Amino acid sequence: MEGNSSDLECGARDMNGLSLNSYSSGLQAQLQRDLDRQHLLSDRPRTGVYENVISEGVEGIEHQERYERLLRRAQVEDLTEVSGIGCLYQSGVDRLGRPVIVFCGKWFPAQNIDLEKALLYLIKLLDPIVKGDYVISYFHTLTSTNNYPSLHWLREVYSVLPYKYKKNLKAFYIVHPTFWTKMMTWWFTTFMAPAIKAKVHSLPGVEHLYSAITKDQLEIPAYITEYDMATNGLHYFNPVPTAS
Repeated sequence: MEGNSSDLECGARDMNGLSLNSYSSGLQAQLQRDLDRQHLLSDRPRTGVYENVISEGVEGIEHQERYERLLRRAQVEDLTEVSGIGCLYQSGVDRLGRPVIVFCGKWFPAQNIDLEKALLYLIKLLDPIVKGDYVISYFHTLTSTNNYPSLHWLREVYSVLPYKYKKNLKAFYIVHPTFWTKMMTWWFTTFMAPAIKAKVHSLPGVEHLYSAITKDQLEIPAYITEYDMATNGLHYFNPVPTAS
């Protein structure tokens, strides 16, 4: 996790309407279940190499078939319920010419949306993009508990998406992170997605993004820039182009 002690002190209070004590209890229980599962897997009798290859091969085929079924549905079903919200879209390219995907957390009504259709829209948008390198910018600006999807759904989405999504993701930027996002990021990249852990970067302000993405290639809602200026001021960071 990134951040200093002030972030943790701030997190001890109510963050975006989320009780830290209740959330921490749930997170601790989830972590313990994951640790117990790892112990069970490590204690399981080892089968032969041939059996493992067959098992993983069958599972991989079933996984691919499931994704292809979802992709076919995404291409024919009416997803305007999700696309019309405007919370997920492509916004230009970064300094290396890689497509930039923007996700605005405040506009994602996690508690009042068909999450299956949300997954289908995600697949419809990203499938042609993830054939090559790409980056994601997630803006946690002014989100509330109504915008937070469940851990179960996040786990489901990650398990459904094929390897090319993880392999070709080159950077995942979290802008305006809170204590909640830092805890979630740590848990998710530790137990669910260690392969992308080094690709996740928490940034305190929008201008930090300009090192990787020029301003004219980043289309974001006005509420994000207004919040950023109110919180960080003007010209608080001098971007230096990077190749990460």
